Amino acid sequence: MPTNLCCSLIIALGLALSAAAQVKTEVPDVVPGAKPVTVEHIKIHGAALEGNLEGDAVDRDAVVFLPPSYAANKMRRYPVLYALHGFFIGAEQWTGEIHVPQTIEGAIALGAQEMIVVLPDSKTVYNGSMYSSSATTGDFENYVAHDVVAYVDAHYRTIPKRTSRGLAGHSMGGYGASRIGMKHSDVFGALYIMSPCCMSARGAGRGGNPSTEAALAAATSPAEAAKIPNQATTLAVAAAWSPNPKNPPLYLDMATKDGQVQPDVIAKWAANAPLAFVDQYIGNLKQYKAIAIDVGDQDGLRVDAKKLHDILDSYGVSNTFEIYPGTHTSAVAVRFQNFVMPFFSKNLCSAKACQ
Repeated sequence: MPTNLCCSLIIALGLALSAAAQVKTEVPDVVPGAKPVTVEHIKIHGAALEGNLEGDAVDRDAVVFLPPSYAANKMRRYPVLYALHGFFIGAEQWTGEIHVPQTIEGAIALGAQEMIVVLPDSKTVYNGSMYSSSATTGDFENYVAHDVVAYVDAHYRTIPKRTSRGLAGHSMGGYGASRIGMKHSDVFGALYIMSPCCMSARGAGRGGNPSTEAALAAATSPAEAAKIPNQATTLAVAAAWSPNPKNPPLYLDMATKDGQVQPDVIAKWAANAPLAFVDQYIGNLKQYKAIAIDVGDQDGLRVDAKKLHDILDSYGVSNTFEIYPGTHTSAVAVRFQNFVMPFFSKNLCSAKACQ
């Protein structure tokens, strides 16, 4: 692959991930009479993250929103929505982008069934885990699918069945929802993929830059490498998709070395593109009660989002796809209240329906 093509491909990836940094989003009007939810800030231990070579925290922040009737109705159990944040932000910043708890309260007041909403944290030293399985960053895929779900089921009155668990995510979180959703249909029963990044195979990045390679070679820790300008995206991708336990202190392989593209590394990155591996998981995807994909009409990610929809359609996997007016982030809070919550209200099994 020519270096200039590699550069253009990774720049596209960088723009997609960078767009996920916390921004101001449109706030829906407060719904009159909406009842308050309870907000809990907790830590969830990640057995799947233990021993990660990057030194990222194993006990992770999470924000849990308990529905209005939770405290008073001690016998009632609830479905759970797990919502994954994007690159550059964590769970706390994600609450600001989707304006929770207001949008959760508004959705319930407008008729959505009550549910528990969980925002796990996946921010790493390079600003994002890619929700992938890596010895370097830790196994964030299974952290979400197993550790977080097991903790929530053990500590809250959930309905511990796949048909009562939903998975959603935006940008890098949309990538996570597609990746985890494809591989863990035994855990979740409905998927909502919002403006997913990183769906296509990408190239080597801003490779061939001697000063950048020298700075990376001189870095004595991931934290030091993270300070190198314009490298966070590339380092996050390399840590997630081309880990190397025998290459300290960063424990990863970059896609260029001595100015030359490394085809083996590029192949590893390509293997982590959902549009490349979706065909392997069609059987799993057909197990979902419902799958939704949406993206803004001013978002460059709409092309790959449409490709995912088309692939699912070609295999007869039931899904909906919508391009709505907006940028990558502008409408995410409105979408969460008026589309994401109602989607899971309709497609997650309630306690009464599960009896």
